[in-house]
Amino acid sequence: MKTQDMNRDWIATARTLSQALPYLQRYEGATVVIKLGGNAMGSDEAMESFARDVVLMQQVGVKPVVVHGGGPMINKMLADLNIKSEFVNGKRVTDKATVEVVEMVLSGLVNKRIVQAINSQGGRAVGISGKDANLMICEQTNPDLGFVGTPTDMDPSIIDELGQAGLIPVIAPLGFGRNGETFNVNGDTAAGAIASALNADRLLLLTDVSGVKDADGKVLTALDSDMIRKLTEDGVIAGGMIPKTETALTALADGVRAVVILDGRAPNACLLELFTEHGAGSLIRNAETSPDV
Repeated sequence: MKTQDMNRDWIATARTLSQALPYLQRYEGATVVIKLGGNAMGSDEAMESFARDVVLMQQVGVKPVVVHGGGPMINKMLADLNIKSEFVNGKRVTDKATVEVVEMVLSGLVNKRIVQAINSQGGRAVGISGKDANLMICEQTNPDLGFVGTPTDMDPSIIDELGQAGLIPVIAPLGFGRNGETFNVNGDTAAGAIASALNADRLLLLTDVSGVKDADGKVLTALDSDMIRKLTEDGVIAGGMIPKTETALTALADGVRAVVILDGRAPNACLLELFTEHGAGSLIRNAETSPDV
């Protein structure tokens, strides 16, 4: 590379850092809960990039909390073990054998992969699940679905303590019932409940789509709760986007300042959303919230 080109690149980098200053100041001390979906984990390179972003976020004063899914990994393990799944209205029935596999994959394989990736980038991550320190107590969502739970009581003190110690929590979406049952919790639901319990500034839902789209397929970069309801009623928001937007509305109602649905496969997606004017994905606020929140 020519010296002139190198100088031009360094100048562009310096300009980018300078332009990011107001956003760095804006998010200093803010709690940001990041839901990393199984489909968004992708390759080792994608995981490395995500981990570097999380470490940088903490380095500039953000308090990141990672909640992860792991659906594709669970499906593979069930297939490898020849455990067949039944479905009710498109949702997996989680029997005793299945929930044991779910816990093994989420708390073991997936959780520790993320922890290792963050630690390899210079961070200090600790993996836990919603079962640890009474973080997430659940009730059975639907008897027909077996061991699938909905969070009812949250105790985020373990997350606060880890953050105060300079550690990055990485949380598997598992909870337990009052009778000692282990419950599998939808990853988006778990992330929303944790963000609400922490009064998080942002909930970032990293998925494999670029955001909420209008009827023409264009990504809507800014929405409010009323717009989400109208798009759902009109059938524009449909399929797998419905539970994500429902999670967003619930989190907003419970005190989260804003929710962003974005493509976790895009390089530096979290940094683009937090520290640039352009942002990334679809930002969702309460209808009555000021646009600068």
